Amino acid sequence: MLEFKKAELADKMWVDECLLHCESYNCEYTFGNLFIWSTSYFTRICHYKDFLIIRWGREPEDYSYSVPIGQGDFREALDAIIATCIDEGHPFRIYGITESYVAKIKSCYDDDKFTITFDDGNFDYIYSVEKMASLSGKKYHSKRNHISNFKRTYPDWSFETIDESNIDECIALHTKWIEEKDENDSDYSFEFEAVLNSFQYFKELELIGGLIRVDGDVVAYTVGEGMKNGKCFVTHFEKAPPEMNGAYTIINQEFTKNCLMSYEWVNREEDLGLEGLRKAKQSYYPEIWLKKGLAVYNG
Repeated sequence: MLEFKKAELADKMWVDECLLHCESYNCEYTFGNLFIWSTSYFTRICHYKDFLIIRWGREPEDYSYSVPIGQGDFREALDAIIATCIDEGHPFRIYGITESYVAKIKSCYDDDKFTITFDDGNFDYIYSVEKMASLSGKKYHSKRNHISNFKRTYPDWSFETIDESNIDECIALHTKWIEEKDENDSDYSFEFEAVLNSFQYFKELELIGGLIRVDGDVVAYTVGEGMKNGKCFVTHFEKAPPEMNGAYTIINQEFTKNCLMSYEWVNREEDLGLEGLRKAKQSYYPEIWLKKGLAVYNG
């Protein structure tokens, strides 16, 4: 039976080695994501031979798993998860499965063994780094206008990368952002816990971040990490005052220009089916809308 545990910093080396062989750009498939959200999503990991297997969920009836990520016998690793689920008496569900892994599963099992459904609220938005940096062309005209207006309104603005010297200011900004929302909302508290984890272990997790100052004060920040394939960057957090027109737009562009040009793609995660978030993400015209589904084992 497979044994799962909470991710620790000591696990990073072997997890990263497995993630080198990941065949998709899922936002979940970074060590930082597994580590910083481990409490909120009850994320647990298992080292099975040369595979990483991820489990999410508090109670057995709520468990969902990743596909096995790594090298070796994919079918054998899947069978090990199935056997564990049968032994523990709960369903086997694969969360976030992409079409490439659906094809791998269908090559291993009969079509009726898994029922696969897709929910576009869970699809990842993946953009061209070059286009996000330049914002050139007619379709990005409004984005350029937002940035121009921001620079005119706040001429004493500046960009800088995040390090130990300015982390506390980013935490203070996020705290203020929550206070202006609903500090009792569990979603915000879960996210804040992940933010605190990311800043506490910023260097160890190899995170990258940037911020915008206006008149010396931090008004926007963003944090993420590169995937082990070296081609895609995943943005975990991005915060700015909604009433400050252009703040989100300028932190997005400046961070991309200054920190992400070695990558081809940037994954800005899913919209969770929230209409406002969907509109904002679609306004940047993703190159890839990565389909992620749920595969349920039928026995």
